Amino acid sequence: QVQLAESGGGSVQSGDSLTLSCAASGRTPSRHDMGWFRQALGKEREFVAAIRWSGDERYYGDSVKGRFTISRDNAKRTVYLQMTNLKPEDTAIYYCAAGVKTISLIKNSRGYTTWGQGIQVTVSS
Repeated sequence: QVQLAESGGGSVQSGDSLTLSCAASGRTPSRHDMGWFRQALGKEREFVAAIRWSGDERYYGDSVKGRFTISRDNAKRTVYLQMTNLKPEDTAIYYCAAGVKTISLIKNSRGYTTWGQGIQVTVSS
């Protein structure tokens, strides 16, 4: 069974940068697509970014394109989310996810089988 643990969250000012990490442990499959989602208070979970197991395909939500970058280090079994030019509307709990059932669901939270516990990111204006 795969376990995911997010780290790197915190409170920052508008315009600042922050990098989240997601470390996988346990019986991780050799090839697994991974994603980041976020959920703001009172809102539905929103797709942020995803990356194929090989790292050669990346996907982004419209609200973060050009500001966020997803990457991975398979040797470390870690996925990163580099966030720049943060805005107050980026405030949310950020979740790491793995185990995409099919590529057509890579932007859909229902497409993932394993989730981290989530980590808070707060951006003040």
